[in-house]
Amino acid sequence: MSVTTKISETQEIVQQSLDHTLFSWSKQKGLNPIAVKNGKGVYLYDYDGQRILDFSSGLMNVNIGHGDQRITDAVVKQMQEVSYVTPGCVTKARSALGKKLAEICPGNLNKAFFTLCGATSIENAIKLARLYTGRHKIMTRYRSYHGATLGAMSAGGDPRKLPMDMQQAPNFVHFEIPTAYRWEYGEEKLLEEAISSLQRTIAYEGPESIAAILLEGESGSSGCLQYPKGYLKAVKKLCDKHGILFIADEVMSGFGRTGKWFGFQNHDIIPDMIAMAKGLTCGYIPFGCLMVNDTIAAKFDDTMLALGLTYSAHPVGCAAALATLKIYEDDHLIDNCVAMSQYMNQQVEKLKSKHASIGEFRNTGLLGCIEIVKSKKTKEPMAPFNASASEMKVMSQVATKLKELGLYTFVRWSYIFIAPPLIITKEQIDEGLNIISEAIAIADEFTI
Repeated sequence: MSVTTKISETQEIVQQSLDHTLFSWSKQKGLNPIAVKNGKGVYLYDYDGQRILDFSSGLMNVNIGHGDQRITDAVVKQMQEVSYVTPGCVTKARSALGKKLAEICPGNLNKAFFTLCGATSIENAIKLARLYTGRHKIMTRYRSYHGATLGAMSAGGDPRKLPMDMQQAPNFVHFEIPTAYRWEYGEEKLLEEAISSLQRTIAYEGPESIAAILLEGESGSSGCLQYPKGYLKAVKKLCDKHGILFIADEVMSGFGRTGKWFGFQNHDIIPDMIAMAKGLTCGYIPFGCLMVNDTIAAKFDDTMLALGLTYSAHPVGCAAALATLKIYEDDHLIDNCVAMSQYMNQQVEKLKSKHASIGEFRNTGLLGCIEIVKSKKTKEPMAPFNASASEMKVMSQVATKLKELGLYTFVRWSYIFIAPPLIITKEQIDEGLNIISEAIAIADEFTI
């Protein structure tokens, strides 16, 4: 006599997903994904009724929180009118969004080329820089991430590109930026060395061959590696001197995430182009934008702009973005980000005195991470850069504990990321940090 075992809805959803879909950046066996039924505010809910605190805003993109029906209403209204037009046509949503972004962006950044995501914004920034300057090299930072399409991946300095190393696109040049935590020679020397190193690289490569320098407004998934004070301003001066364009990657750091509309505004500069996505629609609809200054745009008044996407200026994406921008303003989310950032910094500072394994907390607005170390004296990370599975033993235990306790965030190498939705409250910050504190206690046992 056979016995039929009925599986739960959660088990069925997870198993079908494992059987028939592929997961990013993972070996495919041994995965145990969360089956999310719905989301509201800073919380996700699974099919078993468990409430999970989202302490990384999804992929650092759900800035307005989950389940905001104002976006739903805007999307439905647009789809009831028209769901798609070719990029050669225009809609009211497209015109209104272009105008709104021009108002938000500083200087003469007045022209929007609408894309599908962060990577396609970066790809088109690279192409446009080469078209405009007639040069071919793009300079970017080691320990940066710009997306997973071929050009964006080659531009990045993230080790996730290494399996595809032989297939990288040509004419990308990387440079290193030292950071304060492990710099032993004083803050003044830090900036001096960082700029001197970049100047040498520009000279070696030939400034007349360099189309653009591409940098994140603020570092994200590489570990929230903060720039030396004054660095981006000095880089912009070098760009202006040599006729090199400055492209700001604001895909993660844009739209209030760092306490400003854009991360570069913390550094008193205005780039020539801004690549954006994530917080533009907060993940409710896939959408992106490349914002371009008037000088660059004018070159194509009488010359074909050799860029194109089937879904550029998608009306539903434009409608979602407009509704999202209105929420930032109506709900004063950037102000809340600034206030909650101050509170977050204070509370993590208390954790640092409690836990032997907390080396540093690097945070701008609500884009931060705690770095876990084996020793506060030596600053040796608990897991090294591009750590192997065996080197992640301790941090994997920390990650498992966070999940068990009902907190969703990213643990990468020695970093625990803290980037909650901008709607977060003090009470919810306390809830998340209490869970993190309990998990970090595991790492404390391995300190020396």
